[in-house]
Amino acid sequence: MLWRMMPVLAAAMVIGGSAYIVVRTHRFGFLRALAQRHKLLSWLLALIPMGLVGLFGLAFNLTAMAVVFLHLLLAWLVCDGVWLLVKPHLKKPVRHYWAGTAALALTVLYLGAGWFFAHHVYETDRTFTTDKDLGGESIRIAALSDSHLGITLDGEGFAALMDRVQEKSPDAVVIVGDFVDDDTDRADMLRACEALGELDTTYGVYFVYGNHDDGYFDYRNFSSAELRQALAENGVTVLEDEAAPLGDSFTIVGRKDRSRFGREDAADLTAVLDPSRYIVMLDHQPNDYDAEAAAGADLVISGHTHGGHIFPAGQIGLALGINDSVYGVQRRGSTDFLVTSGVSGWAIPFKTGCISEFVVIDIE
Repeated sequence: MLWRMMPVLAAAMVIGGSAYIVVRTHRFGFLRALAQRHKLLSWLLALIPMGLVGLFGLAFNLTAMAVVFLHLLLAWLVCDGVWLLVKPHLKKPVRHYWAGTAALALTVLYLGAGWFFAHHVYETDRTFTTDKDLGGESIRIAALSDSHLGITLDGEGFAALMDRVQEKSPDAVVIVGDFVDDDTDRADMLRACEALGELDTTYGVYFVYGNHDDGYFDYRNFSSAELRQALAENGVTVLEDEAAPLGDSFTIVGRKDRSRFGREDAADLTAVLDPSRYIVMLDHQPNDYDAEAAAGADLVISGHTHGGHIFPAGQIGLALGINDSVYGVQRRGSTDFLVTSGVSGWAIPFKTGCISEFVVIDIE
């Protein structure tokens, strides 16, 4: 019954919220003054904020539009609430609608910062040490996840990012899922694969699938088979419940995504490996920590969460037990776990809960 009511509740919120924003916009002094002469025109101008929200949706998608709408509505409700508390304590009457001004400014500044952090990719450096005898060998791995090509990064933008990765002289590069999305264009996919093929590394480029790489719908202009072929043609090694050696002392294990059928248990993957080697495990979704620690992985690298993406989504997911971690590093037993916020994110061109990043990992 509750699920049947959800569309009705959502529609009521959209209609009620939109009406609230329009009515409050009409409270601005210049519109109230205009209403004395041109009432219809004043109400048409009061539609401008909602019109801009709609135009944003046309430029991007309905999900992005919903994010803008909800932030604007929440900011307006909060600012109006604060104004109701402050107004009785003012000594002089205030004619200007400061609550509305603050709501608009707060929304623009907050989402403007979110736009910046979604479109500017930072470098994050992490160092891990081990008691295992590596024979003096160390390794540098550049880890990227969640490029979701087409949201904030096109093919050329991804290629420019690979130039930055190359400057760090990595021994290996790992793509930890959601390389492409349902809306990714074939040309962007091909250019990004070429950029991976142009990297000069000691041990190569390794790829594990995320929940979006195969696509949820059938409308993008390339198939999963074409993605796999483009990766192979550019020398990228796809690991699906498979392992590969990195030098004399390291092993990389790539897991099938949790969303894919027939995924093996972490313990089954490591049972056939040499436990004296340092085991790096790639798992797109960070939600199998206990099993991976028990399996003897030394380092598990994940993405998927986008670091929270839109606050407080990540914290809600963590509280509900959907993921074991949202962002950063933690340790369970002798296993280190790293979740990167990714170089982009799904559908929404803002990041208000984190930054965009690629991670340079030194293991010593």
